[in-house]
Amino acid sequence: MYVLVAVSGAVIPLAIISHGHPHPHVAGLLSGVQGGLSSNSVLLIIALAGTTVAPWQLFFQQSNVVDKRITPRWIVYERIDTLAGTLVVILGAVAVMLACAWAFAGTPLHGAYHDAGAVAAGLRINISPFAGTLFAIALLDASILGAAAVSPSSSYAIGDYFGYRHSLHRPVRQARFFHGSYAASIALAAIVVLIPGAPLGLITTGVQALAGVLLPSATVFLLLLCNDREVLGPWTNPRWLNALAAVVVGGLVALSMTLTITTLFPSVNVARLCLIVFGTLGGALAVGGAICMRPGETLSSVYSRWDRDNWTMPPLETLPAPQHSRARRLMLTALRAQLVIAVTLLLVKLTRLAVGA
Repeated sequence: MYVLVAVSGAVIPLAIISHGHPHPHVAGLLSGVQGGLSSNSVLLIIALAGTTVAPWQLFFQQSNVVDKRITPRWIVYERIDTLAGTLVVILGAVAVMLACAWAFAGTPLHGAYHDAGAVAAGLRINISPFAGTLFAIALLDASILGAAAVSPSSSYAIGDYFGYRHSLHRPVRQARFFHGSYAASIALAAIVVLIPGAPLGLITTGVQALAGVLLPSATVFLLLLCNDREVLGPWTNPRWLNALAAVVVGGLVALSMTLTITTLFPSVNVARLCLIVFGTLGGALAVGGAICMRPGETLSSVYSRWDRDNWTMPPLETLPAPQHSRARRLMLTALRAQLVIAVTLLLVKLTRLAVGA
């Protein structure tokens, strides 16, 4: 499926060029946000982050690894598989975006996105029936891939929480709750899509923006697990990975704060606000990085290679409750408060867009 999406995305630009459409200019590809930064462009950036590094992916990955019976000895190959799939999908996504930018330049469809169906129809009209059909096939393929990944991620999480059997290896009679919730998720999505007159483009953008807003809290939760030696032992995060994750979380929080402020104060200068928010973030990360890079114990000095290859997490009921410091409690409380405010104002923003449309 990944390959079909990528190949389709690569073929569409060739179809465009072969029909005499002007070649793209590199300067145009690197021109930044059209019309300058605004509250709407910040919403789109958050949505792009949410659809690229979706919160559900963080937990689907580990559940799927467990379901495939992959042990630590083979985890390197799983990482290679993940990296290859990521690169191929990014290639396809970039190719599709470039193709649409070239196809709709100078037409009423330029900058007037409605939904994916309108994109396919626009390619069919402006380029050729072949380009529109190819995009529709890629879209269908991506939809099947999404249904096959997003829905079981919810079923895995529900099974983990309630203690039900949750595995694709188990037949329906042995995991009725897992397969039932899987089917219910797909059915619910189909019902939403089939609602007459539903603004599917806005719904899609809103869902992905919500994923982007939820991503910092999900990532922090994942980081806490990835640094818990009782859970992961020799597989806990090295310092450089924690530093990278801190930059990602900080950037997402800064974007979320920017969207929150611009929703409350629509007339604010977004570019200046971004400089202030991200400048403050950069200073905080520099101080935190200096503190975290102090010399300390390394994993290689505690665990052997045998420990890494044969590590299994202890049964969940035997793990001690995590002990939080006062600073960690304060950080988590602030993150929860920011999350509630950001989600509330995101709904306000989407309601305004829906009414304005």
